[in-house]
Amino acid sequence: MSRKATRRPTTVRTLAGAILTVALIVPVATACGPDSDASATAGGTASTTPGATVPTTAAPTGTGSATAAPPAPAGTATTAPPTAVPAVPTTAAPTTAKPTATATAATATPTTKAKSPARSYPLVDGSTAEVQPVGNQNWTARIVSRGSVLATLETKDADAGLDANDMFVVLSVDGTVHSWMGGAHQGPGTFKLAGGWTAKVTKVGELHYRAQILGLDNAVNDTLDADQHDIGAVANGVYIVLTAGGRISAHM
Repeated sequence: MSRKATRRPTTVRTLAGAILTVALIVPVATACGPDSDASATAGGTASTTPGATVPTTAAPTGTGSATAAPPAPAGTATTAPPTAVPAVPTTAAPTTAKPTATATAATATPTTKAKSPARSYPLVDGSTAEVQPVGNQNWTARIVSRGSVLATLETKDADAGLDANDMFVVLSVDGTVHSWMGGAHQGPGTFKLAGGWTAKVTKVGELHYRAQILGLDNAVNDTLDADQHDIGAVANGVYIVLTAGGRISAHM
């Protein structure tokens, strides 16, 4: 009697454990059923199938909502409309007008004017001697014919002379001009000149002649030395020219 009482409880615990075991197995079987396999298979395919493309929607980069306006065309979207800036009136500083004479003198352009001759003398061949002072009481004379300068004379503290194609010209130290044609003698030699003078002409060298001007008593009153250029002199109102080639002529 004591053994039966002892084994019955053991049987009941065994059946209860079996029932509990079946109850646990059923949900597990259900979770591993066809539907679960399909879901697992679908999920695995979406994440592991090579080459599968999953469409995605790019999130808008802006901070606006879904109803934000489309971007404006390039070149105008970021350019703000010009803002009109009201002109600021400026007040010119008062200026002091300078006298007209002073302004003209400051801006005047110097002009070069041809110098008019201080003196002009007609010569016997139709040309003109234009005389200008050159300082130190000396003068220069340009022999001009038809606008062309044929020759130039200059006094250098002494009279100057020239033979221009048998026209003889003397420029004296006072700035006067005297001219005549012909009457020349060819040196060397001794020759009678106008005004009672006598000229003794000697050759010194090539294009170098010397003439002694003798008075009534054969005393030497003056000496002309034509060295490489003509020379002139005035002796008591008589004009004399001696050339570098030995020609001498005189005129009153």
